[in-house]
Amino acid sequence: MQKEKTSIRNPKEGSTILNSQLSDNSAKIIFEDPILCAQFLRNYLGMSIMKDLRPEDIEDVTSRYVPLIGEERNSDIVKRVNVPDKIPFFFVSLIEHKTQVEYNVCMQIFRYMFLIWDDYEKEQNKNAKGASKRKSFRYPPILPILYYEGKRAWTAAKEFHERVFGSDIFGKYIPNFTYSLVSLYDYSNENLLGMGDEISLVMLINKLQAADDIGEFRRLPADRLDAVLKDTPDYLLDKIALIFRMLLMKLNVPEEETEELVGRVKEREMGQLFANMEKMDIQEERRKTLEAERKLQEAEGKVQEAEGKLQKALKVMTNMCMDAGLTKVETQRKLQVEFGISLKESDEIVNRYWKEKQ
Repeated sequence: MQKEKTSIRNPKEGSTILNSQLSDNSAKIIFEDPILCAQFLRNYLGMSIMKDLRPEDIEDVTSRYVPLIGEERNSDIVKRVNVPDKIPFFFVSLIEHKTQVEYNVCMQIFRYMFLIWDDYEKEQNKNAKGASKRKSFRYPPILPILYYEGKRAWTAAKEFHERVFGSDIFGKYIPNFTYSLVSLYDYSNENLLGMGDEISLVMLINKLQAADDIGEFRRLPADRLDAVLKDTPDYLLDKIALIFRMLLMKLNVPEEETEELVGRVKEREMGQLFANMEKMDIQEERRKTLEAERKLQEAEGKVQEAEGKLQKALKVMTNMCMDAGLTKVETQRKLQVEFGISLKESDEIVNRYWKEKQ
């Protein structure tokens, strides 16, 4: 089923975001930014090769590979990482299905691996003819990552073998790999705040899904929250504010409250983010909004139905008057008395159906 694409425009900034892409775009912003991306790789993968990773060591090559996979994967990210004095490698981040379990992740990753290695081979052969035929030739490592923000446990296969029939018999003949799963809800708010960087603050923001989440956020030390953004570059602060805005929009928080909350982020006041909100039941507000929309649609449907019945009755009465030999003026007066419509309306109706009868 194709996702419904409803545009939401921020009147102050002129940006348009699609409802169906809010979650995907939020995670894409994280991985596209070199600072957030470097922080994520350093802090959440537990690999010593990453400990000194800098933003300038990361090159975005997404446009080279994602279009080959298909338009539906346009939220995925592919990076080339060049760690000084270490092994250069690629990493692939699948983020489109991050809020729900996606069972074919292994195959999606496998397609990226093939494309990256095939492209790398062609590039090396172009630089040195026959390079890939040499004994010493090696393909670069690829680190697949899945960033998952869903509350449900991740139950999809992490080993490629699990997606192939008979892998217990043909195992050594079947390619195999695993991917690194970074699940947001494996980290407590205290764990994330303890990292003390922007990526962890963004992850804290993305955990705000209900009233209880907001209550837990408010219990975090205000001074430590404020300290995270103390030296954050303005451009990155704007991105964090945008991610927060997208979350609030997805949860149908009223526009006035959204502007107030986003303004506090831009003022670097994360510790006071919900200071004036004793209780903010996002899900209840969302339910009320959806219920109001449903009732409005029902009302509009009833109005349209009533209008259709009225037009049908007017046509029947007009035809009866014509068959009875009444003049146009007499028919107009009859319609005004029977249906309580104006002279102008009765004139339009009589003329319309009089023409049809002739």
